[in-house]
Amino acid sequence: MGVDDITTINNEKNIKYIAAFPCFNVEDSIGDLVRRAQKHVDMVVVVDDGSSDNTGRIAKENGALVVQHKINQGYGSAINSCLLEAKANNAVVLVILDGDGQHNPDDIPLLLYPIINGEADLAIGSRSFRNNKTMPNYRKFGILIISFLWNFGSKKKVNDTQSGFRSYNGSLIEGLSLHEKGMSVSIEILEQARRKDAVIKEVTISCFYGRRTFGLKALKQGIVVALSVVRIRLGR
Repeated sequence: MGVDDITTINNEKNIKYIAAFPCFNVEDSIGDLVRRAQKHVDMVVVVDDGSSDNTGRIAKENGALVVQHKINQGYGSAINSCLLEAKANNAVVLVILDGDGQHNPDDIPLLLYPIINGEADLAIGSRSFRNNKTMPNYRKFGILIISFLWNFGSKKKVNDTQSGFRSYNGSLIEGLSLHEKGMSVSIEILEQARRKDAVIKEVTISCFYGRRTFGLKALKQGIVVALSVVRIRLGR
C-alpha cells in the first residue's frame, strides 16, 4: 500500500480525516489552502486566533469549519483548539499545518500514510535544511539548537522538533493535555508523546518561506522556546 492509495481507503472505510490550520491574520493565503486541503481530508478546520483581518470569513466561505478566538491567545492555544475540535468530531487522524502558506497541503498524504498504515502515532513533517533555499539561516540555527536540547539524553530523537506540520492518530489526540500557550507547545507535545511511549516518525516535506528578516521578536521567541525545552524536559 502506498501514499496514492489513501483516498481509496478513506472512501471504502469511511475513515474521518481532519486537517486543521491554526491561523492569525492570514487572509491572503487561507482560502487557497483550505481548498487544496479539502482534496485530501473529510473536514477542514480553521482556528482563527483573534485575527483582525478577514481570515475567519474567507475560511468559512471556502468550506472550512471555523473556530473563532475572540482575542489572540497564542499558537499553543490555537493548537489545543485544533485538538479539541478533532476530539469533538471523532477524528481518526488529525493533520495540523500552518495557515500562512509555509506548508504545502498537497503533502498531507505524506503525513496521513504513517498513521493509517500503523507505522506511527505521531508523524512529523521534517524540513530539509540543506535543500531549502528559502529558509532563513537564523531559523535553521534556531531549529538545530532547540532540537539538540530536546534530543539530549533522550532515546527518541527528532531532527525537526519545531515543525508545525504534524499528524496524530486517535489515541494520541485523546491522550494529549496541553498547557503551553506559545510556540513551546511543539516541545510539550513531543515530550508528552515520548512519555506515553508513542511511536514518532518523520517524513520529508516541502516548505516555503516568504521574505522574512531577523529581528528582536524572533530572537526573543527563540530564547523563550529554548528555555521551555529545559523546563518541559524537567517536568516543570
